[in-house]
Amino acid sequence: MRSDDLSKLVLRLTLGILLLMHGIFKVQNGIGGIMGMVASHGLPGFVAYGVYIGEVIAPILLIVGLYTRVAAVLVIINMLVAIALAHTGQLAMLTGNGGLRLEAQYFFLFTAVAVFLGGAGRFSMNSPYNN
Repeated sequence: MRSDDLSKLVLRLTLGILLLMHGIFKVQNGIGGIMGMVASHGLPGFVAYGVYIGEVIAPILLIVGLYTRVAAVLVIINMLVAIALAHTGQLAMLTGNGGLRLEAQYFFLFTAVAVFLGGAGRFSMNSPYNN
């Protein structure tokens, strides 16, 4: 077992599980607030349903390691849209404890970039070792 394969698994699972929690919340509570935010930026309301792709489908793909790079791109797009629509005024703002206000958003974004660049690794459904 190579440590880089294990690190890719840990990275995929961390990103996938943490982001999926946000998606499950939206499945349970709806996306009405997101629809309003999307509409306030002049976009059609159905664009809000993309959050289900970026926060439910893509994380599941990341967790199992299927179409990992595609899933990472979906997360990247999801986070860029979320930052653009809801957080542009907070890009460099700090919290009361000195952390970035957008820590979670940046974490999801740049972890997805790392997964995209590194791929799924051996412990994935797409691994050539599973064929």
